Amino acid sequence: MLRLGLGSRKQLRVLCVGAHSDDIEIGCGGTLLEWMDAQRALDVTWVVLSAAGARAVEARRSATKLLARAKRANIVIHDLDDGHLPARYSDVKNALESLRAVLPEPDVILTHRLEDRHQDHRTVAEVAWQTWRDHLIFEFEIPKYEGDLGQPNLYVPISARNSRRKVDHLLRYFGTQRSKSWFGAETFEGLMHLRAIECRARSGFAEAFHLRKATIGV
Repeated sequence: MLRLGLGSRKQLRVLCVGAHSDDIEIGCGGTLLEWMDAQRALDVTWVVLSAAGARAVEARRSATKLLARAKRANIVIHDLDDGHLPARYSDVKNALESLRAVLPEPDVILTHRLEDRHQDHRTVAEVAWQTWRDHLIFEFEIPKYEGDLGQPNLYVPISARNSRRKVDHLLRYFGTQRSKSWFGAETFEGLMHLRAIECRARSGFAEAFHLRKATIGV
């Protein structure tokens, strides 16, 4: 199995782009915790496109806490209409294009899958690919009713400690989501267990991504 050594680098510039306030934490929260354990300097730009009112407060508090050990954390919260990002396509594009104009080149981008059935997720993924065409993009997955989880080809083993930290963090910081039937420890732990089987993670936990294009230098 090919192993990418991002976690062993002394410095890593990471761009996280999520549609909603909890998407990044669900999709790659464990990965970020693992990288912060390994990195001397993690520089993270964290972007949420649709978070207003209580969800905006949750988004900022969550990101601030999760990235407490990063060398630098730039948190950007927009309040575009939840569920209507396809209709706000130009606003999403302008937001990301404006960010790229001032952002140092990221080493890796973490965002949604192009095949995600949620319309907001797909829109964010499409615009991210349009905006950063020559970059390493890891597409994370969000479990949902539609059952759109695919076959990932990139895995990040997560320690038992960080898997618990991820789940505890989600349950603590996203009170607006606790009433949803799927938003629970069983969902998040179960998906990480499944992905661990697929990559033989010794800890029993892993997060999975879709990697469409990569260049390997020797």
